[in-house]
Amino acid sequence: MNVDILLYDGFDELDGIGPYEVFDYALGYAAEESIGESGDDATAAERPGRVRYVTLDERERVTASHGTRVGVDGVLPDPDGDEAPDLLVVPGGGWTARDEDASAWAEARKGDVPRALGEYHAAGVRTAAVCTGAMLLAEAGVTDGRRAVTHASAIDELRESGATVVDARVVDDGDLLTAGGVTSGIDLALYLVEQEFGEEIADRVATVIEYERRYEVAGDDGSV
Repeated sequence: MNVDILLYDGFDELDGIGPYEVFDYALGYAAEESIGESGDDATAAERPGRVRYVTLDERERVTASHGTRVGVDGVLPDPDGDEAPDLLVVPGGGWTARDEDASAWAEARKGDVPRALGEYHAAGVRTAAVCTGAMLLAEAGVTDGRRAVTHASAIDELRESGATVVDARVVDDGDLLTAGGVTSGIDLALYLVEQEFGEEIADRVATVIEYERRYEVAGDDGSV
Protein backbone atom coordinates (compact mmCIF):
# COMPACT_ATOMS: atom_id res chain seq x y z
CA MET A 1 0.00 0.00 0.00
CA ASN A 2 1.96 3.00 -1.30
CA VAL A 3 0.42 6.33 -0.29
CA ASP A 4 1.47 9.82 -1.37
CA ILE A 5 -0.02 12.84 0.40
CA LEU A 6 0.16 15.91 -1.83
CA LEU A 7 1.07 19.02 0.15
CA TYR A 8 1.04 22.71 -0.75
CA ASP A 9 1.51 25.91 1.22
CA GLY A 10 -1.58 26.58 3.31
CA PHE A 11 -2.84 23.00 3.64
CA ASP A 12 -4.54 22.25 6.94
CA GLU A 13 -2.14 20.40 9.23
CA LEU A 14 -4.56 17.77 10.51
CA ASP A 15 -5.91 17.07 7.00
CA GLY A 16 -2.52 15.72 5.99
CA ILE A 17 -0.76 14.70 9.19
CA GLY A 18 -3.72 12.75 10.63
CA PRO A 19 -3.93 10.30 7.70
CA TYR A 20 -0.12 10.10 7.51
CA GLU A 21 0.10 8.89 11.11
CA VAL A 22 -2.67 6.33 10.59
CA PHE A 23 -1.03 4.89 7.47
CA ASP A 24 2.42 4.86 9.07
CA TYR A 25 1.22 2.95 12.11
CA ALA A 26 -0.73 0.52 9.92
CA LEU A 27 2.27 -0.29 7.74
CA GLY A 28 4.35 -0.93 10.83
CA TYR A 29 1.74 -3.18 12.40
CA ALA A 30 1.26 -5.07 9.14
CA ALA A 31 5.01 -5.65 9.04
CA GLU A 32 4.98 -6.93 12.62
CA GLU A 33 2.16 -9.30 11.75
CA SER A 34 4.11 -10.63 8.78
CA ILE A 35 7.26 -11.01 10.89
CA GLY A 36 5.33 -12.89 13.55
CA GLU A 37 4.09 -15.36 10.96
CA SER A 38 7.52 -15.89 9.38
CA GLY A 39 9.73 -15.62 12.48
CA ASP A 40 12.12 -13.26 10.69
CA ASP A 41 13.72 -10.16 12.20
CA ALA A 42 12.09 -6.79 11.50
CA THR A 43 13.56 -4.58 8.79
CA ALA A 44 12.23 -1.47 7.08
CA ALA A 45 12.05 -3.42 3.83
CA GLU A 46 9.35 -5.65 5.31
CA ARG A 47 6.83 -2.81 5.59
CA PRO A 48 4.18 -3.57 2.96
CA GLY A 49 4.29 -0.13 1.38
CA ARG A 50 5.18 3.47 2.15
CA VAL A 51 3.58 6.76 3.05
CA ARG A 52 5.19 10.03 1.91
CA TYR A 53 4.64 13.75 1.80
CA VAL A 54 5.11 14.98 -1.75
CA THR A 55 4.83 18.26 -3.64
CA LEU A 56 4.58 19.15 -7.30
CA ASP A 57 7.95 20.86 -7.39
CA GLU A 58 11.32 20.13 -5.80
CA ARG A 59 11.48 21.69 -2.34
CA GLU A 60 12.49 20.90 1.22
CA ARG A 61 9.36 21.95 3.11
CA VAL A 62 5.93 23.51 2.97
CA THR A 63 4.23 25.79 5.48
CA ALA A 64 0.79 24.67 6.60
CA SER A 65 -2.20 26.88 7.37
CA HIS A 66 -1.37 27.31 11.06
CA GLY A 67 2.33 27.87 10.47
CA THR A 68 3.69 24.34 10.90
CA ARG A 69 6.66 23.71 8.61
CA VAL A 70 6.57 20.20 7.20
CA GLY A 71 9.46 18.42 5.50
CA VAL A 72 8.83 16.93 2.07
CA ASP A 73 9.93 13.44 1.01
CA GLY A 74 9.92 14.00 -2.73
CA VAL A 75 8.12 15.13 -5.86
CA LEU A 76 4.85 13.54 -6.94
CA PRO A 77 5.84 11.03 -9.66
CA ASP A 78 4.22 10.64 -13.04
CA PRO A 79 0.93 8.75 -12.61
CA ASP A 80 2.07 6.13 -15.12
CA GLY A 81 5.55 5.76 -13.59
CA ASP A 82 6.92 2.92 -11.48
CA GLU A 83 6.96 5.13 -8.37
CA ALA A 84 3.33 6.21 -8.67
CA PRO A 85 1.36 5.54 -5.47
CA ASP A 86 -1.59 3.20 -5.10
CA LEU A 87 -3.41 6.03 -3.34
CA LEU A 88 -3.03 9.79 -3.73
CA VAL A 89 -4.40 11.91 -0.87
CA VAL A 90 -4.98 15.67 -1.10
CA PRO A 91 -5.75 17.75 2.01
CA GLY A 92 -7.75 20.94 2.09
CA GLY A 93 -7.08 24.22 3.84
CA GLY A 94 -8.06 27.86 3.70
CA TRP A 95 -10.71 27.42 1.03
CA THR A 96 -13.46 29.53 2.53
CA ALA A 97 -11.01 32.21 3.73
CA ARG A 98 -10.06 32.73 0.07
CA ASP A 99 -6.40 33.22 0.97
CA GLU A 100 -4.85 34.14 -2.37
CA ASP A 101 -1.29 33.28 -1.35
CA ALA A 102 -1.35 29.95 0.52
CA SER A 103 -4.48 27.78 0.54
CA ALA A 104 -6.49 25.24 -1.39
CA TRP A 105 -8.25 28.23 -2.94
CA ALA A 106 -4.91 29.64 -4.14
CA GLU A 107 -3.93 26.26 -5.61
CA ALA A 108 -7.27 26.03 -7.42
CA ARG A 109 -6.60 29.42 -8.99
CA LYS A 110 -3.07 28.45 -10.03
CA GLY A 111 -4.36 25.25 -11.59
CA ASP A 112 -1.31 23.00 -11.18
CA VAL A 113 -2.66 20.86 -8.33
CA PRO A 114 -6.08 20.29 -9.99
CA ARG A 115 -4.28 19.42 -13.21
CA ALA A 116 -2.14 16.81 -11.43
CA LEU A 117 -5.19 15.37 -9.68
CA GLY A 118 -7.02 15.11 -12.98
CA GLU A 119 -4.08 13.29 -14.56
CA TYR A 120 -3.91 10.82 -11.69
CA HIS A 121 -7.63 10.18 -11.87
CA ALA A 122 -7.45 9.66 -15.63
CA ALA A 123 -4.63 7.15 -15.09
CA GLY A 124 -6.86 5.12 -12.78
CA VAL A 125 -5.03 5.85 -9.52
CA ARG A 126 -7.32 5.79 -6.50
CA THR A 127 -7.64 9.35 -5.21
CA ALA A 128 -8.83 10.64 -1.84
CA ALA A 129 -9.54 14.13 -0.55
CA VAL A 130 -9.84 15.38 3.00
CA CYS A 131 -11.98 18.39 3.85
CA THR A 132 -11.83 21.07 1.13
CA GLY A 133 -9.30 19.01 -0.77
CA ALA A 134 -12.49 17.84 -2.46
CA MET A 135 -12.80 21.31 -3.98
CA LEU A 136 -9.44 20.81 -5.72
CA LEU A 137 -10.84 17.59 -7.17
CA ALA A 138 -13.96 19.50 -8.18
CA GLU A 139 -11.79 22.12 -9.90
CA ALA A 140 -10.27 19.27 -11.89
CA GLY A 141 -13.72 17.96 -12.84
CA VAL A 142 -13.07 14.71 -11.00
CA THR A 143 -16.16 14.96 -8.80
CA ASP A 144 -18.56 15.84 -11.64
CA GLY A 145 -21.53 13.50 -11.34
CA ARG A 146 -19.81 11.59 -8.54
CA ARG A 147 -20.84 11.03 -4.92
CA ALA A 148 -18.72 13.15 -2.60
CA VAL A 149 -18.53 15.22 0.56
CA THR A 150 -16.40 18.08 1.88
CA HIS A 151 -16.19 20.47 4.82
CA ALA A 152 -19.61 21.86 5.80
CA SER A 153 -18.53 25.37 4.80
CA ALA A 154 -18.01 24.31 1.19
CA ILE A 155 -20.87 21.82 0.72
CA ASP A 156 -22.95 24.20 -1.39
CA GLU A 157 -19.99 24.95 -3.65
CA LEU A 158 -19.30 21.25 -4.09
CA ARG A 159 -22.93 20.64 -5.03
CA GLU A 160 -22.91 23.57 -7.46
CA SER A 161 -19.78 22.21 -9.09
CA GLY A 162 -21.69 19.14 -10.27
CA ALA A 163 -20.99 16.60 -7.53
CA THR A 164 -23.70 14.53 -5.86
CA VAL A 165 -23.28 15.50 -2.22
CA VAL A 166 -23.76 12.68 0.29
CA ASP A 167 -24.37 13.27 3.99
CA ALA A 168 -21.66 11.05 5.46
CA ARG A 169 -18.36 11.34 7.28
CA VAL A 170 -16.57 9.48 4.47
CA VAL A 171 -17.81 8.76 0.96
CA ASP A 172 -16.39 5.82 -0.97
CA ASP A 173 -17.21 6.13 -4.66
CA GLY A 174 -14.84 3.47 -5.87
CA ASP A 175 -11.70 5.10 -7.24
CA LEU A 176 -12.71 8.39 -5.58
CA LEU A 177 -12.94 8.87 -1.82
CA THR A 178 -13.76 12.06 0.05
CA ALA A 179 -14.05 13.00 3.70
CA GLY A 180 -15.77 15.87 5.50
CA GLY A 181 -14.03 18.33 7.79
CA VAL A 182 -10.52 18.02 9.21
CA THR A 183 -10.63 15.04 11.63
CA SER A 184 -12.67 13.01 9.15
CA GLY A 185 -9.38 12.37 7.36
CA ILE A 186 -8.48 10.05 10.23
CA ASP A 187 -11.71 8.10 9.66
CA LEU A 188 -10.98 7.94 5.94
CA ALA A 189 -7.49 6.57 6.58
CA LEU A 190 -8.73 4.02 9.12
CA TYR A 191 -11.41 2.91 6.65
CA LEU A 192 -8.77 2.36 3.97
CA VAL A 193 -6.47 0.58 6.42
CA GLU A 194 -9.30 -1.80 7.32
CA GLN A 195 -9.90 -2.49 3.63
CA GLU A 196 -6.22 -3.19 3.01
CA PHE A 197 -5.05 -4.87 6.23
CA GLY A 198 -8.18 -5.85 8.11
CA GLU A 199 -10.26 -4.67 11.05
CA GLU A 200 -7.79 -5.82 13.71
CA ILE A 201 -4.99 -3.57 12.46
CA ALA A 202 -7.37 -0.63 11.91
CA ASP A 203 -8.65 -0.99 15.48
CA ARG A 204 -5.11 -1.29 16.80
CA VAL A 205 -4.16 1.99 15.11
CA ALA A 206 -7.27 3.70 16.50
CA THR A 207 -6.34 2.45 19.97
CA VAL A 208 -2.74 3.66 19.89
CA ILE A 209 -3.75 7.16 18.74
CA GLU A 210 -6.62 7.08 21.27
CA TYR A 211 -9.17 7.89 18.59
CA GLU A 212 -12.80 6.79 18.75
CA ARG A 213 -13.63 5.63 15.26
CA ARG A 214 -16.67 7.00 13.50
CA TYR A 215 -18.27 4.69 10.98
CA GLU A 216 -20.45 7.02 8.91
CA VAL A 217 -19.08 5.76 5.60
CA ALA A 218 -21.20 5.87 2.46
CA GLY A 219 -20.01 2.90 0.45
CA ASP A 220 -19.83 2.62 -3.31
CA ASP A 221 -22.87 0.32 -3.12
CA GLY A 222 -24.93 3.19 -1.73
CA SER A 223 -24.91 1.93 1.85
CA VAL A 224 -24.07 4.06 4.90
